[in-house]
Amino acid sequence: MFKHVDYLQFQAKPEKPDALLAAKMQELVGGQFGEMTVMMQYLWQGWSCRVPGKYKDMIMDIATEEIGHVEMLTTMLARLLEGAPNEATEKAAAANPLLAAVLGGMNPQHAIVSGGGALPRDAAGVPWNTGYIIASGNLLSDFRSNVAAEAQSRLMTSRVYNMTDDRGVKDMLQFNLARDTWHQQQWLLGIESLIADGFSEAGIEDSNADVENQDANHTFYSFDPASTAGEGRWAQGPTLLGDKEIVYVPDAQPLTDDKPLGPAPDPKLFVTYDGAMGKGKPGTGAGAHAQGVANVVNKIKGALE
Repeated sequence: MFKHVDYLQFQAKPEKPDALLAAKMQELVGGQFGEMTVMMQYLWQGWSCRVPGKYKDMIMDIATEEIGHVEMLTTMLARLLEGAPNEATEKAAAANPLLAAVLGGMNPQHAIVSGGGALPRDAAGVPWNTGYIIASGNLLSDFRSNVAAEAQSRLMTSRVYNMTDDRGVKDMLQFNLARDTWHQQQWLLGIESLIADGFSEAGIEDSNADVENQDANHTFYSFDPASTAGEGRWAQGPTLLGDKEIVYVPDAQPLTDDKPLGPAPDPKLFVTYDGAMGKGKPGTGAGAHAQGVANVVNKIKGALE
């Protein structure tokens, strides 16, 4: 059950309308790393969490706060769009007739689709979609994803903050920046807690660790002969898991003689290929048929052997 309080978590009071800024701020609402994404990501993680108590409660607390952040942003956008599009067009026409042709930078959908309100879309008009969220059910992996999501969200907020001189907008964004800073720390502290409580040994997702390739799990492969990556800590010293030493391989070479070539296609697909059997010109129907027949014969021989 959710309860709604009829007040914003923090004020969203711009000094004046600004349709162009509203168009930019759409990214903070419905962008890949906008507030809708972290809101839905945390809600889904919370609903899916199978650890009752502090972990599930923490996730749901932050998720619920993010609902409030979406509400703050949509309120701010509606207030920035006050008087648009007429007001935006008139100001643009006075300053630059060319800008007036595109409604002074206003997102036309704010007038045509939402009637002067925010949209669940990014700044380019791309609709928000559920492919943006990560909710695996593995708390360690999810918390690491959450740290990255908050970092990206904070970065975008910081960039938009520098695009306006409106004191009211800046006040709200300063609050959002602070919450993104703290949420990154909350998820990192959550990872520490998962380790302390025995849900993870080292903060690295290592399911099926006993069956992974034991040579490849501590080797840095470099694929550029002039690379300086070997100078970094990631290419030398002890691993973070176990007691192995990192192996650095400069100018790495293939570990197999397997080449990336698919099998002969179905003749009905008319795919161009190299007719290795020498029967039929490669890329023709006759060649495809010849190769197809050869494949069938080889499969029969293999089964008989």
